[in-house]
This record gives sequence, structure tokens and C-alpha cells, in this order.
Amino acid sequence: MSGQAGTTGLRIVDLEVERVGSPVVRGVSLEVPPGEITVMLGTNGAGKTTLLEAISGIITSSGGSIHLTGQDITKLARDRRARAGLAHVEQGRTTFADLTVEENLLVAGPRSAIDAGFDLFPELQSRRTAKAALLSGGEQQMLVISRALVTRPKVLMLDEMSLGLAPLVIRRLIPVVRSLADEGVGVLLVEQFAPLALSVGNRAYVLSRGELAYSGSCDVLANNPDQVRDLYLGEATTA
Repeated sequence: MSGQAGTTGLRIVDLEVERVGSPVVRGVSLEVPPGEITVMLGTNGAGKTTLLEAISGIITSSGGSIHLTGQDITKLARDRRARAGLAHVEQGRTTFADLTVEENLLVAGPRSAIDAGFDLFPELQSRRTAKAALLSGGEQQMLVISRALVTRPKVLMLDEMSLGLAPLVIRRLIPVVRSLADEGVGVLLVEQFAPLALSVGNRAYVLSRGELAYSGSCDVLANNPDQVRDLYLGEATTA
């Protein structure tokens, strides 16, 4: 795939999100530059999935703004955000179970575009006519990532990509994500397992109780496991 991204990637400014009238995300600002992996860490319940759902338009934000390659997409419907170049791979490997691998990719783009998905994960080629329901967990994750990339996104958001997968499968996926960023895609990787994400990321954010507790280099956090622990426990001050 071409991986061409805009000059500003994704920019979130003071985003606020509520669920059932209660604030879940509070004043979050972050950037996902093209050609980089931006890591979002945080414990379960920190608000990571809610944040991604608000960015992609699954749920409505209550304040702040969302910009993609310089365009304000805050009020756009979910499908228009996707057409503008934002791809969101949600938790749970949501394939179309009764469709084949090839048909899953054709849902996202024309036949001329789906070869990019098979190029990314050659393992899927031999499963081309298999129904998605028959794939292993790792193969399903490959499929949903491939399906997102068929749309040629400028920014790709991955929510807990490693969830429920064997370490061997995770080691297969991570270099692919790195290669996508190297081709120019801006990647927002939301991950509960800090060492995994920090090993390939450029910039890191830590979300705690819906607010940013850290913003800085992945290398700094990777070399300071005590700081990561304190951030997860809510004992560190905002950076």
C-alpha cells in the first residue's frame, strides 16, 4: 500500500466524552504524526476505548475538537471520517463471520485494492476462500488489520491488538505495524501491555481516569519501568 499521509496526521484538542451523563474522557489533547507509532497506555477502565470510539465517531464527544490532516472532522459522521482517511480497528476482532476472507476485504474496497491486504499478511492468501469464522484468533486479527488498510488510511487506530493472542502471533503483528508507520501511516496503538507497545512506539501517552497522566518519549518510559508502574497506579504527576 502507498501509506501516504497528510502533513499533520491526527490532532485531538481538549476532547471531552461522556457516557450516561458522566465524564469518561476529560480534556485530552494528543497528536498522531504521520510516519510514527503513537502509544496510548492505561489500565482497564482508564477511558482508552471510549477515546478511540469518540475519535472515529462511534460515540459523540461532548467537547473539544478532532482534526485529520488539517480538516476539522469533529462533527462528521463515522463513515465520512473513514472516507477522510481514519481507520479504526476495534477490540474483539470484528470480522464478518459468514463471509470469506476475500469477501471481508471486498467490503472495504474494490477488488483492485485488496491485494494490499494479502501482501501485508501472506498467511491469508491460503485462507482466501475460508469463512472468517473458521480462522484462528491471530488470522482474524490479521484480517481486520488488512481490511482497515484496504481503505488506504492516513491514520490507523488499533485498540488492544494483542488481546487474547499468543506471544508468537503478537511478535508477527508488531513488525507489520512498525512497517506501516515507516511507510507514512500515522498509527495510534492503544495497548494495555506497556513493554510491547513501548518497544515499537515513538511517543507515548498514559491515560488515567480519563485524563492524561504522561506525554513524552516511548524510550523514556521503556527505560523507567518504575515510572510506568507509578503512572498506572496514579501516583505520578502529569508530565
